Amino acid sequence: MKSEPTHIDWKLKRCVPCEGGVDQISADTATFHLKALPNWELNDNGTTIRRRLNTGNFVKAVSLIQSIADLAEAEQHHPDLHLTGYRHLEVVLTTHAIGGLSENDFILAAKIDTVVQ
Repeated sequence: MKSEPTHIDWKLKRCVPCEGGVDQISADTATFHLKALPNWELNDNGTTIRRRLNTGNFVKAVSLIQSIADLAEAEQHHPDLHLTGYRHLEVVLTTHAIGGLSENDFILAAKIDTVVQ
């Protein structure tokens, strides 16, 4: 009998430098990993994950951007951050060096979730 894969506690892991040479995570595997990160969604071609936030106001949005920037610097893995309408923040994660998702994206997503709450 085949056992179900277990979910990873991504926030306990650390990002590793990636300059390429790492296999992309498939869309199916990403979908499985996102069960542990329910606030994130996979794009149609399976190469990015994103989280959309309504921060309430501009100051909170900018403060959250700074918190995410601090996390990204600590992990050396950087998301795309889009602030629109003064309070709507979209965080997009992908591993640019491989043109798709790696474990780093799920690690940073989990850590971002800890500062967003």
